[in-house]
Amino acid sequence: MWNIIGEQNWKDAAIRVVLLAHWDTRPEAEMERESENKRKPIPGANDGASGVAVLLELARVLKGELPATVGVQFVMTDGEDLGPGLNEMFLGADAYAKDLPNHPRPTYGILLDMVGKKDLVVSMELNSIKYARSLVYALCKHATQVGLGETFPMDFGQTISDDHLALNRAGLRTVDLIDFHYLEYWHTLQDTPDKCSADSLGKVGKLLQTWLQKDPPFDYQG
Repeated sequence: MWNIIGEQNWKDAAIRVVLLAHWDTRPEAEMERESENKRKPIPGANDGASGVAVLLELARVLKGELPATVGVQFVMTDGEDLGPGLNEMFLGADAYAKDLPNHPRPTYGILLDMVGKKDLVVSMELNSIKYARSLVYALCKHATQVGLGETFPMDFGQTISDDHLALNRAGLRTVDLIDFHYLEYWHTLQDTPDKCSADSLGKVGKLLQTWLQKDPPFDYQG
């Protein structure tokens, strides 16, 4: 397995933001009804590809456009969805967290997972509030300021086990942006591109682009 990592303006920045998404997909579609389909890997258009798509486009549009004080590390983790149990998931994030760089040290992280569904609504994930409350609320406030309040409401969502937990346990405050209202297609062979929305991906990209370019930049203080 391989994590894929890229950087922009990272070394000399005062504020360093880790943006994550997992690029692997589930090797077994255990939510399928037919037993022969349960052993097939899921396409993962939303659960896997959507977050990576946003990060790749962000890397393109932010090239040369970040404030001098802000650096970004793009981390595409592997083994997030391996399974079958939680003890064999989030493997790439665990590896990244164990080797978390100290020189320079990241300031905070933002994880994207399942952000491609139509009519996207990303409520405040409860583990994110537990570990990085001020960042969660600051992101929601910023979303309202840039016209994305309906997509990123200041409402309590679900408690999600995801890649952000390993980073938080390693001391890097990280939030999870996720819309988990996708159970009809989640971990099935129906998680295909036609279930995704370019509009939703664009809103997530707009949130992060404007967030990273805001003046002054957000500096996580706990």
